[in-house]
Amino acid sequence: MTTNQSSNRFTPLTPIATTQPILFIDRTAPLPELHACVSERLHATLDYLTPMACTTLRDSAETDINTITNIARIMVQDVADVFGVIEQRRLEGQ
Repeated sequence: MTTNQSSNRFTPLTPIATTQPILFIDRTAPLPELHACVSERLHATLDYLTPMACTTLRDSAETDINTITNIARIMVQDVADVFGVIEQRRLEGQ
């Protein structure tokens, strides 16, 4: 595989803690697989946030809130990036 083929095949996830992309999405993966990836992350995030919504601030330390928010942000960013690949493929007629 040439470098050009590789750059067309893989789309980077949005880097959050790094200065350059480290994780990539295979743009050629079957759409059901991409959907399963998005679905898993979205449902995991919702399952994680649901009990947190019932917690009061006085029950949690400030670091707990920051951790919860950061985990949710990372997961939702992954979902948005994979949805971007799915949408682009749809626009390309694949």
